[in-house]
Amino acid sequence: MEDRKQKFDTLAEEYERHRPRYPAELVRKLAGRLVRREDPHVVDAGAGTGILLETLVPLLGPRARTAAVDVSSDMVDLGRAKFPQVHWSVGPVEPYLEAATEVDLVTAAQAYQWFDRPRFLAAAVKSLRPGGLVAVVQNNRDFAASAFLDAYESLLEELSPGYSRHYRAFDVAAELREVFEPAGGDVDVTTADWTMTLDAEDFTGFAKSSTQFQRGLTAHGEALLDRLTALVDAHTTHGRVAIPYHSELFTAQLPRT
Repeated sequence: MEDRKQKFDTLAEEYERHRPRYPAELVRKLAGRLVRREDPHVVDAGAGTGILLETLVPLLGPRARTAAVDVSSDMVDLGRAKFPQVHWSVGPVEPYLEAATEVDLVTAAQAYQWFDRPRFLAAAVKSLRPGGLVAVVQNNRDFAASAFLDAYESLLEELSPGYSRHYRAFDVAAELREVFEPAGGDVDVTTADWTMTLDAEDFTGFAKSSTQFQRGLTAHGEALLDRLTALVDAHTTHGRVAIPYHSELFTAQLPRT
């Protein structure tokens, strides 16, 4: 857990400023699957600075009981300033969920790969009420659709120790089905393709907000920044760069009775 905490504690402000938000249609789809209650109990796991909550909280209603858990105290401090009505906790999510009860929704946005996934899913499903949901949301850079992103991923693979663009190359839906189908639940997958455009100079901030790029900076310093600047310059159109995304929403729901 300490390693994960150290990855994010120094990134909170860059992360909050530069990380992409989630497609509103996916968050609405997620909220639409939630069993209607006046006071739904929601746990946002690996919440970071509350980027998912920006879209989700207004859809939950004023009486929602929302908790957010993250290993980084810096991330939690920023999130608490944005959403003081949310109950924020610093620590790993697995033991938090193991102690939780009567939960309606557990979300993991851009965080699922960091968890002890079997332990997380076992704890999440035990914490849920009938009809309860687990939702995994992720924005994936679509490097197959962009020569620029393909080159950027190659740069990270070359200079960021241990990095592979395929770090999420596991079957999320299958992992959810393994836990939910024996309990009579079902799994749904929804996707959205979209493009974020940034001013060329802002792409450096975007890159530096990721743990992968920070590992590269630690290993190579200015050499990595020089390579990044040259890459961005080669792919800039009218002073901007395009970043295509393939976003995914996986929802797993227990039967209502």
